[in-house]
Amino acid sequence: MDFALSDEQQQIREEVKRFAENEVEPVATEYDVAEEYPHEVVQKAAEMGLTGPYIPMEYGGAGYSILDTAIITEELFAVDPGIALSIVATSFGCEAIMNFGTEEQKEQYLEPVALGEAISGAAISEPDTGSDVSSVSTHAEKDGDEWILNGNKMWITNGTVADFLVVLTKTNPDAEGRYNGFSQFIVETDWDGVSTEKITGKLGIRASDTAEVIFDDVRVPEENLVGTRDAAFLQQMQFFDETRTAVAAQGVGIAKGATEAALEYAQDREQFGKPISEFQAIQHKLADMATKTEAARNLTYKAAWKVDQGEDITQLASMAKEYASRIAVDVADEAVQIHGGAGYVNDFPVERFYRDAKITQIYEGTTEIQKNIIAREMLGKGF
Repeated sequence: MDFALSDEQQQIREEVKRFAENEVEPVATEYDVAEEYPHEVVQKAAEMGLTGPYIPMEYGGAGYSILDTAIITEELFAVDPGIALSIVATSFGCEAIMNFGTEEQKEQYLEPVALGEAISGAAISEPDTGSDVSSVSTHAEKDGDEWILNGNKMWITNGTVADFLVVLTKTNPDAEGRYNGFSQFIVETDWDGVSTEKITGKLGIRASDTAEVIFDDVRVPEENLVGTRDAAFLQQMQFFDETRTAVAAQGVGIAKGATEAALEYAQDREQFGKPISEFQAIQHKLADMATKTEAARNLTYKAAWKVDQGEDITQLASMAKEYASRIAVDVADEAVQIHGGAGYVNDFPVERFYRDAKITQIYEGTTEIQKNIIAREMLGKGF
């Protein structure tokens, strides 16, 4: 069993770390306080191939593996989760186009995202629909060679900055079975009937754009249907091994960043005539933080590697997501504790890590949903 990363992967890690320290860290607090989307930083990231890194090279992307992408995500989130999410989320929704879209759709929509010329988003959640995706009420009715789309989407990443959204909608309300009758459409945000409203006052990831999106009699061409009509729910479920592994990598990055910040502070901060890092209580905290982070990293990398091998890892992806997100919250909490009062203000990054960490336990399936999945897989397939 080989746990070593390749030379190329080590190089990717070093380059992304350098980019994050040079381009992200100096402006992290500024964008967090302003709750402003970091367009300039995202554009610089695009020049490095960090927007849509998994998009195939034939469509302008870097063609990185899921493990490569996990490494990129970890290093970005270790510096600032808000700007990091803005970078890695530029391609939200592109997974559906990559896997189920037509060649024309891929050429039209993937390349601009990969080159930093466009931003995409995935519109799934609704005001009354979060974990229960099959209850979405947004619907589309056929009208000649177009679809008329109506509905309300909530908590949509990139909602006010996206050039297009991949929208999950009900297209056959009479379909038999709870998970049938759904379709996905590519909807350009400048079309008539599309309106968005930015959500502010978030606990964390404030640099990342989040919005409510309303579709009012939006006319969508038939050619913008992604994949098979009425089969989108099952298509959507296929992405969760990848997306939950990606959130696990976010959690690892937050835990890493918080641990590094706490270690540096503990070595600089003096009390009772010596650095607090010399106190056993602080040493034990640091040891626990590092151990938990490394455990989460190994679980996440294993999940990412198995996705690259084409294996069905529903249980493992949920394990990685649940554990890494929990560790992110726990480690960020300890990092603030080590900083004491200094950790309660934004003079130090741990205050931001503490706020940002919580979202990893909520989006892409809550902690409770992950535990349900893990238990279901155990009961069905064993352990």
